[in-house]
Amino acid sequence: MRIIRFWLVLAALAAGLLIVEAHEFWLQANRYFLTTGEKLQVKFMVGENFMGEPWDLKVHRVENLHCFEADATRVLTDSIDHTSSILSVRFSRPGTKMLTMESNAAFIELEPDLFNAYLKEDGLDDVYSSREKNKALGQKARERYSRHTKLFVQVGEKYDDVYTKNLGMPIELIPQRNPYELKRMDKCRFLVLFEGKPLFGAKVRVWNRHDSRTTIQNFYTQKDGIVELQISNPGAWMVSVVKMVPSKDASADWRSYWGSLVFAIKP
Repeated sequence: MRIIRFWLVLAALAAGLLIVEAHEFWLQANRYFLTTGEKLQVKFMVGENFMGEPWDLKVHRVENLHCFEADATRVLTDSIDHTSSILSVRFSRPGTKMLTMESNAAFIELEPDLFNAYLKEDGLDDVYSSREKNKALGQKARERYSRHTKLFVQVGEKYDDVYTKNLGMPIELIPQRNPYELKRMDKCRFLVLFEGKPLFGAKVRVWNRHDSRTTIQNFYTQKDGIVELQISNPGAWMVSVVKMVPSKDASADWRSYWGSLVFAIKP
């Protein structure tokens, strides 16, 4: 009986760890370079290693879904096929397009060891230190979290400055250069904002998916909220960050905001 109980506990911990690890969320395009009028299909993805699985839109609610072009904004919520959880959209004019999504605030409760490991993994040292100071490392954690993400695609050869838009998301990544004007070995800087102000000391993860392989790098934002990386490979790229603060809602202990940004580099 003890052996059975041991394996049940181990299985539960493993399942919990999978939940903790499956934090990254992004909008994934079926193609990042399109011609005018070509259909773009976008999946809502969650998981690790820039692979993941479809996000269940029956469980999680999309609060805002927009497409920003040079001189126009479209609401895309009604363009989602909720059977397949795929967004389909076409563009009648060339240019750089920015698709954005924000989710509702979901709830999760984690066992102490899982939550503490998650804080360490994501560089949330201030939250870990707060729990340690308050002798709460052995307590479960109740968390509310939301997703705030961007996807850039390029239609034709016309480039514009849509990427510079500050949308006022709680947490937001803003490229300091048009991602589609980047080439291999170029450097690119990203501004990380939290509640409209530069976020200092945040752990930023950068993922690249190329030749069926994923590489990841970790960076930390400077005082001006800037993080700089070098484009080492072609393929799809994702930049992600998380910020956690004490919850103002009594139903949770912590409130986290997850930001991500996806673009691609031509071979």
